[in-house]
Amino acid sequence: MQIVKTVSALQATLKIWRQAGEIIAFVPTMGNLHRGHLQLVQAAKTRANRVVVSIFVNPTQFGVGEDFESYPRTEQEDRQKLHEAATDLLFLPAVTEVYRPDAQTVISVTGVSGRYCGASRPGHFTGVATVVCKLFNIVQPDIAVFGEKDFQQLAVIRAMVRDLNIPVDILSVATVREASGLAMSSRNNYLNAEERNIAASLYKSLCTAQEAILLSGQTYPAIEQQALQYLKQAGFQPDYFSICRSQDLQAATPDDSELVILAAAKLGKTRLIDNVSFSLSAAKAPKS
Repeated sequence: MQIVKTVSALQATLKIWRQAGEIIAFVPTMGNLHRGHLQLVQAAKTRANRVVVSIFVNPTQFGVGEDFESYPRTEQEDRQKLHEAATDLLFLPAVTEVYRPDAQTVISVTGVSGRYCGASRPGHFTGVATVVCKLFNIVQPDIAVFGEKDFQQLAVIRAMVRDLNIPVDILSVATVREASGLAMSSRNNYLNAEERNIAASLYKSLCTAQEAILLSGQTYPAIEQQALQYLKQAGFQPDYFSICRSQDLQAATPDDSELVILAAAKLGKTRLIDNVSFSLSAAKAPKS
């Protein structure tokens, strides 16, 4: 595995690969890699000749009082995991390599970024969109791979790529979960033993809501309120629990068939997010 820290060194290698006609896939990460990240790498390997992974803790997507300074950084362990996963190149830029000190340009995806996590974390998705756009310009991959755990982030990136005509195919990979059902996340490291036992209840609340929708016995607002109450009783501080249309994350109506349920809640000092997406038309299709 080649490791580079500058844009010029990265692009020199990429130029050779492109001249050889190789397909390049890109997996942007903030490090502290777990099995979910490695699943993204494996998915990338099935679609490309070369896989580039970046590790960059992006300061512009952290708000005031958030965990930029304490965000877990495990570079040596990450290097080993990526080496074992047969990653072709690891890009490890410094902040000064990604952002000019006099930069005046940001990318803001209106609409889809303004709700849910965007409302709770002002400026977060502008930071995400800006750094992802910059990394796409630096790497110029054919394919970029993201996890579905960050469903709203995925929607923001898809909208940005569509609206700015960025020539990259976005591949999404299903959420990887612990045995309890808890979605794998670097921030799970913040949970103590007691909180980790409770944390899986977030996924349970999503599954319960999905089942209630499929049974068609309650209104969506009633299902959302029951889930919020359940999370409070379990020890969470819920941020939102919303039944949405998958395509644009607007509030779902009974006429919508492609749904995603988005949830975010704090447990102790840790903010957790999760989701489940499903198709009502598929669930109601007659079995052959």
